[in-house]
Amino acid sequence: MTIEMYGIPNCDTVKKARKWLDANGVEFTFHNYKKEGADSDKLTEWVEAKGWEALLNKRGTTFRKLDDSDKANIDAAKAVTLMTQNPSMIKRPVVEHAKDGEPGLLVGFEEDEWSAAFS
Repeated sequence: MTIEMYGIPNCDTVKKARKWLDANGVEFTFHNYKKEGADSDKLTEWVEAKGWEALLNKRGTTFRKLDDSDKANIDAAKAVTLMTQNPSMIKRPVVEHAKDGEPGLLVGFEEDEWSAAFS
Protein backbone atom coordinates (compact mmCIF):
# COMPACT_ATOMS: atom_id res chain seq x y z
CA MET A 1 0.00 0.00 0.00
CA THR A 2 1.45 3.37 -1.03
CA ILE A 3 0.54 6.18 1.31
CA GLU A 4 1.27 9.86 0.81
CA MET A 5 0.52 12.22 3.70
CA TYR A 6 0.21 15.95 3.04
CA GLY A 7 0.46 18.52 5.78
CA ILE A 8 2.58 20.77 7.94
CA PRO A 9 4.99 19.03 10.33
CA ASN A 10 4.31 21.22 13.37
CA CYS A 11 0.51 20.81 13.14
CA ASP A 12 -0.77 18.93 16.21
CA THR A 13 -3.21 16.86 14.15
CA VAL A 14 -0.48 15.89 11.70
CA LYS A 15 1.73 14.90 14.63
CA LYS A 16 -1.05 12.66 16.00
CA ALA A 17 -1.64 11.11 12.58
CA ARG A 18 2.06 10.44 12.02
CA LYS A 19 2.36 8.88 15.46
CA TRP A 20 -0.69 6.69 14.74
CA LEU A 21 0.74 5.51 11.41
CA ASP A 22 4.09 4.72 13.04
CA ALA A 23 2.42 2.85 15.92
CA ASN A 24 0.40 0.80 13.44
CA GLY A 25 3.38 -0.02 11.24
CA VAL A 26 2.05 1.91 8.24
CA GLU A 27 4.80 3.30 6.04
CA PHE A 28 4.19 6.63 4.35
CA THR A 29 5.89 9.49 2.61
CA PHE A 30 5.30 13.04 3.78
CA HIS A 31 4.65 16.10 1.63
CA ASN A 32 5.42 19.27 3.58
CA TYR A 33 3.27 22.16 2.31
CA LYS A 34 5.61 24.72 3.88
CA LYS A 35 8.61 23.48 1.87
CA GLU A 36 6.98 21.92 -1.19
CA GLY A 37 3.85 24.01 -1.62
CA ALA A 38 0.42 22.82 -2.72
CA ASP A 39 -0.31 21.66 -6.25
CA SER A 40 -3.51 23.13 -7.73
CA ASP A 41 -4.14 20.06 -9.91
CA LYS A 42 -3.91 17.80 -6.85
CA LEU A 43 -6.21 20.12 -4.90
CA THR A 44 -8.70 20.07 -7.76
CA GLU A 45 -8.71 16.24 -7.67
CA TRP A 46 -9.31 16.26 -3.94
CA VAL A 47 -12.09 18.84 -4.22
CA GLU A 48 -13.77 16.70 -6.88
CA ALA A 49 -13.50 13.65 -4.59
CA LYS A 50 -14.45 15.21 -1.24
CA GLY A 51 -15.86 18.68 -1.94
CA TRP A 52 -14.13 21.96 -1.20
CA GLU A 53 -15.98 22.28 2.11
CA ALA A 54 -14.15 19.20 3.45
CA LEU A 55 -10.73 20.55 2.46
CA LEU A 56 -10.86 24.28 3.16
CA ASN A 57 -10.14 25.00 6.82
CA LYS A 58 -12.30 28.00 7.58
CA ARG A 59 -11.59 27.84 11.32
CA GLY A 60 -7.86 28.53 11.06
CA THR A 61 -6.22 31.89 11.57
CA THR A 62 -5.01 32.07 7.95
CA PHE A 63 -8.59 31.98 6.65
CA ARG A 64 -9.92 34.30 9.34
CA LYS A 65 -7.28 36.93 8.42
CA LEU A 66 -8.43 37.10 4.79
CA ASP A 67 -10.27 40.12 3.47
CA ASP A 68 -14.04 39.71 3.54
CA SER A 69 -14.07 39.78 -0.27
CA ASP A 70 -11.81 36.71 -0.34
CA LYS A 71 -14.08 34.89 2.12
CA ALA A 72 -17.24 35.68 0.13
CA ASN A 73 -18.80 33.58 -2.64
CA ILE A 74 -16.44 30.63 -2.32
CA ASP A 75 -16.92 27.88 -4.86
CA ALA A 76 -14.67 24.96 -5.84
CA ALA A 77 -12.42 27.04 -8.13
CA LYS A 78 -12.00 29.87 -5.61
CA ALA A 79 -11.30 27.36 -2.82
CA VAL A 80 -8.56 25.71 -4.89
CA THR A 81 -7.01 29.13 -5.59
CA LEU A 82 -7.11 30.09 -1.90
CA MET A 83 -5.59 26.77 -0.81
CA THR A 84 -2.89 26.92 -3.49
CA GLN A 85 -1.89 30.42 -2.41
CA ASN A 86 -2.20 29.61 1.30
CA PRO A 87 -1.51 25.91 2.00
CA SER A 88 -2.14 26.52 5.70
CA MET A 89 -5.84 26.70 4.76
CA ILE A 90 -5.91 23.03 3.74
CA LYS A 91 -7.38 20.78 6.41
CA ARG A 92 -4.69 18.50 7.74
CA PRO A 93 -3.59 15.94 7.17
CA VAL A 94 -4.70 14.77 3.75
CA VAL A 95 -3.74 11.18 3.01
CA GLU A 96 -3.83 9.43 -0.35
CA HIS A 97 -3.88 5.65 -0.05
CA ALA A 98 -5.08 2.56 -1.85
CA LYS A 99 -7.03 -0.35 -0.43
CA ASP A 100 -7.80 -3.45 -2.45
CA GLY A 101 -6.54 -1.60 -5.52
CA GLU A 102 -9.01 1.26 -5.02
CA PRO A 103 -7.73 4.79 -4.37
CA GLY A 104 -8.73 6.37 -1.09
CA LEU A 105 -8.54 9.83 0.39
CA LEU A 106 -8.64 10.79 4.06
CA VAL A 107 -9.04 14.38 5.22
CA GLY A 108 -8.26 15.13 8.84
CA PHE A 109 -7.50 12.53 11.49
CA GLU A 110 -10.30 10.35 12.84
CA GLU A 111 -8.86 7.20 14.38
CA ASP A 112 -11.88 5.00 13.53
CA GLU A 113 -11.84 6.09 9.91
CA TRP A 114 -8.08 5.51 9.68
CA SER A 115 -8.34 2.08 11.32
CA ALA A 116 -10.91 1.05 8.71
CA ALA A 117 -8.80 2.41 5.86
CA PHE A 118 -5.60 0.71 6.94
CA SER A 119 -6.87 -2.62 8.25
